[in-house]
Amino acid sequence: MTIAAINVRDLTKRFRDDVPPAVDGISFTVPRGQVVGLLGGNGAGKTTTISMLLGILIPTAGTIDILGVDMRRDRYAALPRLNFSSPYVDLPSRLTVRENLDVFGGLYGVRDLKARIAELAELLDLTAFLDRKTGSLSSGQKTRAALAKALINRPELLLLDEPTASLDPDTADRVRGHLEAYARTQGAAILLASHNMAEVERLCADVLMMKAGRIVDRGSPADLIARYGREDMEQVFLDVARGTAQAAAQ
Repeated sequence: MTIAAINVRDLTKRFRDDVPPAVDGISFTVPRGQVVGLLGGNGAGKTTTISMLLGILIPTAGTIDILGVDMRRDRYAALPRLNFSSPYVDLPSRLTVRENLDVFGGLYGVRDLKARIAELAELLDLTAFLDRKTGSLSSGQKTRAALAKALINRPELLLLDEPTASLDPDTADRVRGHLEAYARTQGAAILLASHNMAEVERLCADVLMMKAGRIVDRGSPADLIARYGREDMEQVFLDVARGTAQAAAQ
């Protein structure tokens, strides 16, 4: 039996007793080798969920198993096998891209790190600015540098928040192709939080729809589009976010 990359049960995060929980008893599984979307409007609970998966936040209740490891008991056994990227979390700005990758590669104990950095630079078209300070880069360049950091240790699980934010259409298309190939060839799982519904339709085998801290629906993009009688995931997302999903589904 293959152990799932992520196995979450009854996960809850409450910041204050006098307000509703940010995450309210959610359960889901992410298989290895699959890209799963985590969708929802602002305040739906996506960032809080990802923060708990990473061990940044401690759950109020529930369990998280990452790659067979209980994150509440032994998260340091799982952390070297996963990685994370978000355009909203900056790499150290005074270091060059190469220096950042060298530091993070060292922390992960990456073997033949120089070759790995060169490989990622070619893959993500970073070579021209590898030796520029990260703080001086454009938004799209920072996004690509952050993706290189996320891939530096060849993670078995990738947690990605808006992985193609600020990228031009050509670069974004190539990055999506790289992510598809990485999941397929490495057997890696990817949990993808994105507001780009075309990206979700292309990459995700399964989608978790969140609202007010709960998972309100789940299915493949094609299944969700058919279920709500819509033409694309953009319309499904709007139905869920605006509270019209139930009427549309009927």
